[in-house]
Amino acid sequence: MNVILVIAPIFTLILLGYALRRIMGFRDDFWSQLDKLIYFVFFPALLFHSLSGFRIDFAAALPMLEVGVLFMLAGMALGYAAKFFFHDPPPVFASAFQCSFRFNSYIGLAVAGALHGQDGVAAIGLLMGFLVPMANIASVWALARHGEGNWLREIAYNPLIMATAGGIAFSLAGWSLPDTLRTTLGLLSQASLPMGLIAVGAGLRLQGLNRHRGTLWYGVAVKLAVLPAIAWALASLFSLHAVYFHVAVLMAALPLSTVSYVLAVRMGGDGHIAAAQVMLTTLLAMATLPGWLLLMGF
Repeated sequence: MNVILVIAPIFTLILLGYALRRIMGFRDDFWSQLDKLIYFVFFPALLFHSLSGFRIDFAAALPMLEVGVLFMLAGMALGYAAKFFFHDPPPVFASAFQCSFRFNSYIGLAVAGALHGQDGVAAIGLLMGFLVPMANIASVWALARHGEGNWLREIAYNPLIMATAGGIAFSLAGWSLPDTLRTTLGLLSQASLPMGLIAVGAGLRLQGLNRHRGTLWYGVAVKLAVLPAIAWALASLFSLHAVYFHVAVLMAALPLSTVSYVLAVRMGGDGHIAAAQVMLTTLLAMATLPGWLLLMGF
């Protein structure tokens, strides 16, 4: 498989989103409403559609889930270590802490689908169902002293988690969707990835690149280089193979989610460093993701 053919369309759509926001003159409220539409409608449809039609073998998938939990915990530990290395103000530390373990679901689903089709989307969706709550709880814990709001409620009612749980339950029950509903969800699923990638690009911000450089680049290095290496070692130790091995390493190698910036701003953290880390990890992933895919034999 030609890695360029997998990666190039994905990052082209991200760059298109960046250009559209800055050239076409769409108002900011357009992009915020688009984000909501993708987050609450299109991506839940994709996850439910993929998982509900995927016969889940938990005995085979369990080692992948264990690897995911372990490398997520490793990322959190490395992120927390930055507090002792750089001695930044609490809002800076709490915001940058997220960079070591949060991941961009849109890019992950797009790459997994390009590599393994619906099986790849289902596998990474299953892994996301376990790791998204962990990432959210850890991020909120670090930022909690700086803001207000019932964030545990937001975690409990996260649409991606709900769609994943619903799809898994539907699959385990052995049910089949009516043809009309399955076709409708399929159409929504087809729209979700390109729209999500365009939204990722539109959300990139050139802020904070010259502030707290030690913390900034530490988080970027952990996310794009150290964490995938840890995931690779764990996947080998747990004897993962094929789609489960690829998805575990891919999940660890993904750039930082734009949600980290939104969460930092809403909870009184340092939005500038979060924005800079999102921008840097996304742009550098254009080189690092193909590198990890090549090492995995693609």
